[in-house]
Amino acid sequence: MGVDQRFLSAYRLRKTDEYSSVFAFRRALKGRFLIAHYRPNELGTARLGVVVAKKLAKRANVRNLVKRIVREQFRKIRAALPPHDLIVRLHAPVGQATRAMINDDVAQLFERLRAC
Repeated sequence: MGVDQRFLSAYRLRKTDEYSSVFAFRRALKGRFLIAHYRPNELGTARLGVVVAKKLAKRANVRNLVKRIVREQFRKIRAALPPHDLIVRLHAPVGQATRAMINDDVAQLFERLRAC
């Protein structure tokens, strides 16, 4: 079979404390639309949280699309990422962005994170 590419509950950040600890660590990589905050963890695998503010993506379908794209990219590359807790946050409006542009932004962030 190959590498497990499921997006299990164990690969998600859920609690406020988990999010707070990543933001408090103050390490981030910035892309065109997204910013990836990260913090090493002791779990042996990467975990993901996604934050998409209404201020930057007014419509729910756009917010959901951004989250879906980020989760899908993470699911594909998780095994190759270092064991970090990640929060991918929207930092620029995506009104005129295409799916391909958002996909490229996420892929570039994860590639840069692999090098960290």
